[in-house]
Amino acid sequence: MKYVKQFLAESAEIAAKLDTRDIAGIVRRLVAARRRGGRVFVLGVGGSAAAASHFVNDLRKLAAIDARAPTDNVAELTARINDEGWESCFENWLKTSRLGKSDVVFVFSVGGGDRARNISPNLVRALQYAKARKAVILGIVGRDGGYTAKVAAARAIIPVVNKDRITPHTESFHALVAHLIISHPRLQSSATKWEREMRTAK
Repeated sequence: MKYVKQFLAESAEIAAKLDTRDIAGIVRRLVAARRRGGRVFVLGVGGSAAAASHFVNDLRKLAAIDARAPTDNVAELTARINDEGWESCFENWLKTSRLGKSDVVFVFSVGGGDRARNISPNLVRALQYAKARKAVILGIVGRDGGYTAKVAAARAIIPVVNKDRITPHTESFHALVAHLIISHPRLQSSATKWEREMRTAK
């Protein structure tokens, strides 16, 4: 019971410390991308890949934005890793997608990528390519945000309140912040099912 209470108390502390201006900046740039017909390419590795897939679904269904994640196509992703290597798998996927300045690259990550320490080098390579193509870079990341935070036009950094639980808290808040973003009245264009059902029942 003590651990449960501590984890939830830490979660409440993180929520209180989130930078609301950074989150609003993400919303603003996604709205602008939709207005200009840009696509959103969502990148994540491990648990963050699941967050990416979920966010793609919500962007498409609830915000009417053309969104895609390379990790959703396991055949292409694993072929690129097998034939060309891990570091270039996202970069080459973005090249085939003809990433341009109207598009967004959105990163979910705990560390945000660190080339010097060889942590998520595929994210770093993808973001370097996105910068070269003048695409908008956004992200929800933990710790200090790593390379993503350095190059992003807007990013939400999940504060560290306990160094022993950086990953579980960051990945938990991937979902919370992503849902905050997608349900923002400036971005959400379609009602979710249960909210629609409740309004109909009234």
